Amino acid sequence: MTNPTDGSAAPSGHEVILLTRAGCGLCATALEQLRAICADFGVEPGTVDVDVAAETDPGLRAEYGDRLPVVLLDGREHSYFDVDEARLRADLGR
Repeated sequence: MTNPTDGSAAPSGHEVILLTRAGCGLCATALEQLRAICADFGVEPGTVDVDVAAETDPGLRAEYGDRLPVVLLDGREHSYFDVDEARLRADLGR
């Protein structure tokens, strides 16, 4: 897996992406939580604004736009609305 910030390999081998939208308070809180959790595993979480991404990938907003924030781990939905910290830590440790 690559680090979404600089393209380097993440030490844990995992990629964490937060699907967001501008002005989403829950999204801002989730990003703070993700940064703290992921730092323990050497991963920098990336973000994707579903409204911006809809210009080239309308399916992303159609699938996830009503459930934001959504945490993707290695390209798959891991949690939404709230960060499942215990589960994410367990999965990042694998």
